Amino acid sequence: MRHINTAGAAADYDGAAVRIRENLGGDLWGGFAAMLVALPSAIAFGVTILSPLGSSYAAQGAVAGILGATALGIVASAVGGAERLISAPCAPAAAVLAAFALQASQNEVAPQLVVLMMILMGLAGGALQLLFGAIGIGSLIKYMPYPVVSGYLSGVGLIIILSQVPKFLGAPEGALLWDALRLPAAWSWQGIAVGATTVAVMLAAPRLTKAVPAAILGLAAGVLAYFGLGLFDRSLLELAGNALVVGELTVSDVSFSAIVGRWQTLGALSGGELAGIAVPALTLAVLLSIDTLKTCVVTDALTRTRHDSNRVLIGQGLGNLASAAVGGMPGAGTMGATLVNVSSGGATQLSGLTAGLLTLAAFLILGNVIPWIPIAALAGILIVIGVRMFDWSSLHLLRHHSTVLDFVVIVAVIVVALTVSLIAASGVGIALAILLFIREQIGGSIVRRRTLGSQSRSKQSRLPQEMEILEQRGDCAVIYELQGSLFFGTTSQLYSALEPDLKTRTYVILDMRRVQSVDVTAAHLLALIEDVLAERNAVLIYSQLPQNVPTGQDMRQYFDEVGLVRKEHAARAFDELDAALEWVENRVLEDARLERGAERPLELHEVELFKGRKQETLAALEACMDQRAFKAGEPIFRRGEESDELFLIRRGSVRIVLPLDARQSHHLATFGRGDFIGEMAFLDRAPRSADAIAFSDTEVYALSRRRFDALLAEGHKRLAINLLEGLARMLAIRLRYTNSELRLLQLS
Repeated sequence: MRHINTAGAAADYDGAAVRIRENLGGDLWGGFAAMLVALPSAIAFGVTILSPLGSSYAAQGAVAGILGATALGIVASAVGGAERLISAPCAPAAAVLAAFALQASQNEVAPQLVVLMMILMGLAGGALQLLFGAIGIGSLIKYMPYPVVSGYLSGVGLIIILSQVPKFLGAPEGALLWDALRLPAAWSWQGIAVGATTVAVMLAAPRLTKAVPAAILGLAAGVLAYFGLGLFDRSLLELAGNALVVGELTVSDVSFSAIVGRWQTLGALSGGELAGIAVPALTLAVLLSIDTLKTCVVTDALTRTRHDSNRVLIGQGLGNLASAAVGGMPGAGTMGATLVNVSSGGATQLSGLTAGLLTLAAFLILGNVIPWIPIAALAGILIVIGVRMFDWSSLHLLRHHSTVLDFVVIVAVIVVALTVSLIAASGVGIALAILLFIREQIGGSIVRRRTLGSQSRSKQSRLPQEMEILEQRGDCAVIYELQGSLFFGTTSQLYSALEPDLKTRTYVILDMRRVQSVDVTAAHLLALIEDVLAERNAVLIYSQLPQNVPTGQDMRQYFDEVGLVRKEHAARAFDELDAALEWVENRVLEDARLERGAERPLELHEVELFKGRKQETLAALEACMDQRAFKAGEPIFRRGEESDELFLIRRGSVRIVLPLDARQSHHLATFGRGDFIGEMAFLDRAPRSADAIAFSDTEVYALSRRRFDALLAEGHKRLAINLLEGLARMLAIRLRYTNSELRLLQLS
């Protein structure tokens, strides 16, 4: 087995290498285009998370964003799981880390310790993602309900927007939203002009060109606007003490000694401070995982591929571990950069590696430009990103009464995200989504259809006298076709629907074929219903218990485990609804004192086809017939046989089945005492179209078409006409009942 796995891995590697060679140009261009999208956002996110610690940390934040894009691009892409995925710092990470930095600074925690704590959060978040992938949680995270994801995305978008408004307005360092809005005198018109220019170009760029990403054009426009204003205000061209730009970046900020120096402050962290990063780290891991897998699902839909969720999370975890190790910002698979990569021709992991390497190259080449990037331009980019993250399509849920509560879930997630935290918002959203699901299950009808026994027939062919009795007494039985889930939320509805019939019907059949699941509460209710019926000698019957339902439950085994169908119970279970109906019909006919089962064989004059015929005529006919006996399970004829015999059933019953394959067959009909089979081959002389199997010990009269024709040639024309008329009449009766059942099905 180990050798096979190794060979399979080698084959996958060889296949990936071939795809890379075949799509080298597309991957390089896709990676370059993705880098142009991811780089400005990474810088903006990095500045956002560290700027609450002071203006001197803004430049370090920009570097953290670039290093994060580099580490994630290289490591996450190398591990794979989704070939076209581009990983970089993202909005959810910025929202969580910026909120943490702001709270820590308000609590007067030393900035150096805050930076270290955020690095530890990145490490812990990456480790958790690695754990998620290793234990298979990746397959579950992507199933988070749409209202929760929508509210989470919109909440992150609003958090980003609100956090960037003070920077957009050029408010003093550390000013909160409401403080900035209340102090228009503190606004910087230069910052507003630069930010507005950036936003305007970003919004207009897609209409002008798609060759260059909007974020690059917006950032370039913001930088040009800033230096244009600098021609009129020379103070803008001074880097020292300039709050409108990222600020001076020293070599020590990005050196190896700086990275080591951060870890030297680890001993200064208290146990409480270390414990304080646990919840934010978990929040970070969950949100980054959701963001990544959401991007993978969208990419799969566009490219008709499939990603490996757990392998993706392992790659993201390793990428975030590498990013934190070098002082970079954590991130996830980003939608914008990934879609640009796909549209530009990226098709393999090389495109992600290219994006990471080019990000590092851009940093090394353009490092001197980073200090001059206007803060307002970065704020403008993030505001546009935040607006685009808001799920505007969710507003259409307000148009329909049936979806208003889903919109309420979205609003609740947004409110909790803004007032408490994103992880609390996700928890609230999931809880509300579960409540909505239960409400929907309770609101839907558990009973798909109710039918009386007089309206539904088994496949057992009945004689006219028997049909008349079943029509008169059939209402003693009722069939309930159930659907959905039988659980604590629907048991009351089920009992209310059944209660009137529990007092009047002798046989209550529950058709379970469309039931998805049954819990212990529902099982207890079914046992109660059985007891209620047993008190007046009535019977509860289950039909077609599913063996495999979507939940994975084996309902037949479950019913046996909870004791609903054990021998000591009065309830009965049948594999098919038809078998249950046949059993009930037989009981009804037995109660009417008709002879069934082991009765004596019929004589020819007692068969419905020949009642009232002359004795000498019947004697001549009987002389042409063979009398045969079959044991239960013995075939009377097989499909495809060349046979022209008509069989008149004197005793017992015969099932007509259509073979489907070597092990499966479809039950067409059952015929009993006094009825006939084989009439089609007798009339058209074609091969048999189905199998006839003795369902119980059976005796028959057999009349071949050859001997019947000889009888006709001897002058018994009247007998022949009577026989054919009788066959036609019985077939017409069968057809009428078939038509009645088809009409009933159309009305259901």
